Amino acid sequence: MVALDTKNQKKADGTTHADNDPRPLSQVFEDLARTTDAPVSFTELEDAFTDRSFAALLTFFAILNLLPLPPGTGIVTGIPLVLVSVQMVMGRESVWLPAFMRTKTIAPERFRQVSNRVVPWLQWLERFIRPRNWPFSQRQGDRWLGAFTTVLGMSVVLPMPLSNWLPALATAIVGIALCERDGRLMLGGLILGVISISIVFGFAFIAANVFAYLLTFWPF
Repeated sequence: MVALDTKNQKKADGTTHADNDPRPLSQVFEDLARTTDAPVSFTELEDAFTDRSFAALLTFFAILNLLPLPPGTGIVTGIPLVLVSVQMVMGRESVWLPAFMRTKTIAPERFRQVSNRVVPWLQWLERFIRPRNWPFSQRQGDRWLGAFTTVLGMSVVLPMPLSNWLPALATAIVGIALCERDGRLMLGGLILGVISISIVFGFAFIAANVFAYLLTFWPF
């Protein structure tokens, strides 16, 4: 494939990517899973995602929260979502993660398991997405969507049963939409995100009221 000297590069089917890496996101995961024989660090993931580091890392961390994990791990896996999102709002040029997180690694077997789960879903979705109806400049999109995914990330972190799956899905969709500059997919992610935030805060409101009610019977 001949590299194009423009910002938008064409895939084989004629659609374009809004970055300097012509590979679909699913191909990035697949290539890394196939070639790695050592633990994969978050720094290596950032390098693999090249110019899409913010949107792609947002998608990756969101996808982690969609996998079957032990209860309570959303507190750990949701924190990177908030960190990446806040830096998007700040307009940083590159992603900053704490040293302990940058050196955190995923065993190659585990990464391949994640890739095997994620790649078919991404490949199916990539059949329908393309750059279209994008209402923002690149910087504006990062800032506005970063503010929205910050709220979603905080919803993921909340230690409530089943509270993290829907916000994580919405974040993954927004991240993919940002990667591909697909305005229609972004709209779907925003709608799902609003629904998920409403559900999470609804559960939190009910839980707070139940707790307050139980306190009336608690002897002090």
